Amino acid sequence: MRVLACLEEKELGFEFIPVNLRAGESKNEPFLSLNPFGQVPVLEDGDSKLFESMAITKYIAYTYAKNGTPLISQDPKKMAMECVWMEVESQRYENAAAAKLTWELCIKPNRGMAPDDDDKYEFVLI
Repeated sequence: MRVLACLEEKELGFEFIPVNLRAGESKNEPFLSLNPFGQVPVLEDGDSKLFESMAITKYIAYTYAKNGTPLISQDPKKMAMECVWMEVESQRYENAAAAKLTWELCIKPNRGMAPDDDDKYEFVLI
C-alpha cells in the first residue's frame, strides 16, 4: 500500500502487475531475480530494481522530488527525523485501514471487480 500511495502522490504513471502469491509465483524465476526473498512489492524503474516498501518509497520520493506532492525534506536534519518516524510506522503499526484501501482501490479494480463507494474512502486519501 505504501508504494501505491507514494506513486499516486507523486502523480507517476505505473504498471501494476499482479503476482499470484498463492500459486507461488513470487517464489520462482523471474520474480526471484527481482526480489531474492520472494516478497512483494517490487519496483522496476529503468535499470533500477528495488524491493522492500520503505526503500521503494524513499527512492520514489528522492528520484521524483519535483513531481506531485513533496514527500520528504531535502534538509538533512528534517529528512532524518522524517525517516525516524517512517521507521516507527513500519515497525510498530499494523494498519487495517491500509489493507482495506489496498483491497478496494487496487486489488478489486485490477481483478475487474467494482470497488465499494469511493466517497467513503475520500477522507483517507486526502
